[in-house]
Amino acid sequence: MVKVYLKRKISPRVANGHPWIFNNEVDKTEGDFKGGDIVEVFSHDQKFIGKGYINPQSQIIVRLLTRSKTDEINEAFFLKKLTECWEYRQQLGYTENCRLVFGEADSLPQLIIDKFNDYFVIQTLALGMDVWKPALVKAINTRFKPKGIYERNDVPVRELEGLPQQKGFLSNEFDTKIIINENGLKFLVDLENGQKTGYFLDQQDNRRAIQHIVKDAEVLGAFTYTGTFEIHAGYYGAKSVLGLDISENAVKQANENARINGLENICRFETANAFDVLKQWGKEGKKYDVVMLDPPAFTKSRETIQKAITGYKEINLRGMKLVKPGGFLVTSSCTNLVNADLFLQIIDMAAKDARRKLRQVVFQTQSADHPIIRGMENTHYLKFLIVQVQ
Repeated sequence: MVKVYLKRKISPRVANGHPWIFNNEVDKTEGDFKGGDIVEVFSHDQKFIGKGYINPQSQIIVRLLTRSKTDEINEAFFLKKLTECWEYRQQLGYTENCRLVFGEADSLPQLIIDKFNDYFVIQTLALGMDVWKPALVKAINTRFKPKGIYERNDVPVRELEGLPQQKGFLSNEFDTKIIINENGLKFLVDLENGQKTGYFLDQQDNRRAIQHIVKDAEVLGAFTYTGTFEIHAGYYGAKSVLGLDISENAVKQANENARINGLENICRFETANAFDVLKQWGKEGKKYDVVMLDPPAFTKSRETIQKAITGYKEINLRGMKLVKPGGFLVTSSCTNLVNADLFLQIIDMAAKDARRKLRQVVFQTQSADHPIIRGMENTHYLKFLIVQVQ
């Protein structure tokens, strides 16, 4: 097997458990290899560190899969890993819908598998993981006997690995518009054309957190996508719910979600640019008992981090101005480059400019099927906050 030796002054990140090895951290390689091959990694003094897949075209040349010298990376390895992931989710109470595999947090770098009851969506975001896609499909079929498997590799990050963007069936064809159950509600999921893998599973625990604050409330939601938070609000006893999203398709699906849950008389959704509408309504003096904001990531690179800070401050400032005194703001950020401390600082800046006092109710991260590994910032990305606005 090809051997990769790290430089003497390698950062402690790898030794302390981080699975990424960058190009400039490699001292030398022994043996011939091609992108996607499994290699053994050693320290500068020839101590075994682990096995992983290599791609010289990528800035991250090696991603580790195991720290055990006896592990063979083969079909049985991936079946075992998949089984361990499922057993962990079941321990946490996820029996129907969950992120079954969350990349680095599950020691399967750049692999995402979402389970929607009997349907699975897979993303292989690096060459070394894409090579094992047939083994992963076989493992899913062996362990779950699913009704369908769909590939959502239509993401630009694959191009950094020399991979094409693509999507399609990894099983017999099936209707990719399915209905899932969550917290006693039903939601349409478009596995083929929905955002990411079709649905935001990472907020499923947070959606329960609004249960008490929305009772008998007039609720406004912005960046609603398919209306999951808003429909939960209606289900939990809100008096009225209005959701805004810029996507006509998302709004259409949100209204359909309201209908299939018998909440169309309480929850309605409109196509609108939330930034513009919230600003205008603030000037008009409109007020709501609860305002919910779930914007998309405002940046994916450190170069534009200031733009993200400005965006989050602006949208939260506008949201706060629409909350009645004593009402509640529900707000999120899915930008991993904006860490928890920075996010709270942004909220504080917005409150200062809005001249409103905040009382924290809940501050959480993504649902537990998206585990966080300390020292791996990309596994800790979602911030979810509820504050009372006084």
